[in-house]
Amino acid sequence: MDISERREQYWRKNLQITGVLLAVWFVVTFVVGFFARDLTFTLMGWPFSFWVGAQGSLIVYMLIIWYYARTMNKMDTEFGVAEEEDE
Repeated sequence: MDISERREQYWRKNLQITGVLLAVWFVVTFVVGFFARDLTFTLMGWPFSFWVGAQGSLIVYMLIIWYYARTMNKMDTEFGVAEEEDE
C-alpha cells in the first residue's frame, strides 16, 4: 500500500470517528436538552430535566473524550504514526 493511500485511509477513518462523535455531542447538547424539559419525573430528589442538563451531559462529554483518545491511540499505532513515550 502506498504512503499516500495509507494517509488517505487514516484521514478518512479520523473524519468518520470525529463526525460520529460530533453527532453524539450535538444530540446530547441540543436535542436531549431541548426535550428534557418535558420529562417531569424526579431522579434522586431532583427533576430529571435538571439531572440531564447538569450531570448526564457532562458524563457523556467525558465518555466522548475517553473514546476519542483511546480510538486515536489505537489508530495511530495501527498506521505507524504513534508518538513515542519519553521516560
